[in-house]
Amino acid sequence: MSKTNFDPYAHLGIVFNPDGSVSRRFSVPKVEPNPDPVPDSSTVSKDIIINPKTNTRIRLFRPVKIPSNDNTIARLPIIIYFHGGGFVLYSACDVVCNKNCSLMASEIPAIVVSVDYRLAPDHRLPACYDDAVDAILWVKQQAVDPEGEGWVKNYGDLSRCYLGGRGNGANIVFHAALRAMDYNLRPMEIRGLLFNQPLFGGVQRTKSEIKFAADSILPLPVLDALWDLSLPEGADRDHRFSNPILDGPHKIKISSLPRSLVFGFCGDPTIDRQQQFVQLLEVNGVKVEARFDEVGFHALDVVDDRRGLDLLKMAKDFIF
Repeated sequence: MSKTNFDPYAHLGIVFNPDGSVSRRFSVPKVEPNPDPVPDSSTVSKDIIINPKTNTRIRLFRPVKIPSNDNTIARLPIIIYFHGGGFVLYSACDVVCNKNCSLMASEIPAIVVSVDYRLAPDHRLPACYDDAVDAILWVKQQAVDPEGEGWVKNYGDLSRCYLGGRGNGANIVFHAALRAMDYNLRPMEIRGLLFNQPLFGGVQRTKSEIKFAADSILPLPVLDALWDLSLPEGADRDHRFSNPILDGPHKIKISSLPRSLVFGFCGDPTIDRQQQFVQLLEVNGVKVEARFDEVGFHALDVVDDRRGLDLLKMAKDFIF
């Protein structure tokens, strides 16, 4: 890959406008929520604004058929989910994210809170971490509010909440879990974290970044561009938002994180970072399961339904 003829922003479909804003030319089909059951759909969904000031929204999913035991409706685990896209692309209403969350809701089964967080570079880090905390606090509020959202209040188990995400969404899981420690979440309890191909970075190149520098999905210039667009102005890739391995105020909280499950594919340019992250958790006493597939590339579970179902089954086993 020649640096002279490769434009990482064109690869991402990003166009810079004269006023400093960006346009995203990478078009993904979007799906409207379906709050009422429809044929051939195993879930229902609705969109809710959880912070009018930032216009942060969630797409809430629940199974159409709620399991029961002795005629008593079962309480379902709650998964607060963050989509991928390198902090820059996609949304909770895109067809891929909608399909993924619908499957989680029906197959685990669970109440799924898919967070439509603000995107960079319009809203640089830590904006999406703030949105993540808003979503966590919103879920907690439904349990204590007499007028709380019925799908959460009537069907969700606030004592079995999980944070999950893919790519940069898994990065959000890590930082949101650390930030959530500063709040009294009772009666809510975050019981576990699901990291699907977590996105981390650093100034020093890893062997996998060099080996897969010309990767068709995440070539090295694109990875660099994503961090340039997302990190606070003036920060480099060794900022704690990108590189949690280095010392920082976050380190003292890591030991208090709940049990974690980390997925990855060994053909991913960021696989070394993911494995370093697992080591970071283990060194700090976090109970962590790591599932790294020797065969596969970044986002394989998106294009291969069988692999996607494999990851879903591992998540289900982890939750139950």
